[in-house]
Amino acid sequence: MKLTIGKLAKQANVTIETIRYYQRKGLLDEPVKPVTGYRHYPTEAIARIRFIKRAQQSGFTLKEISDLLSLNSGHCEDVRKMAEQKRRQIDDQLKDLTALRQVLDNLVKGCQTDPSTEHCSLINALSTEPAANSDPSKK
Repeated sequence: MKLTIGKLAKQANVTIETIRYYQRKGLLDEPVKPVTGYRHYPTEAIARIRFIKRAQQSGFTLKEISDLLSLNSGHCEDVRKMAEQKRRQIDDQLKDLTALRQVLDNLVKGCQTDPSTEHCSLINALSTEPAANSDPSKK
């Protein structure tokens, strides 16, 4: 069964623009357009789009997904290494986010909520230059 771009989008649960974007990025082949009629996509394109979406949900960038797609199931060790690297990146991001959360928690705790106060202490804290190495998010 061949699919028009609209039917492919519906079957893969994405928009037509998403399909076109994946084509521009080289993640999905664009079929030749016949002189009379519409391009027709193979049904395998549904599985490819779903793979791309699941990989994105797992944190992979489109470039990384392109690399994954260039490998096949015979390169399991390479795929595992890519997944481990992605996991390390996510761990680093979690550490950074945790540090940023602590900074915000400290700012919120120090925030004066007295309506008679003319200046917001949180705005003041963000407006002043911190002492060297006092920002835990930079460690």
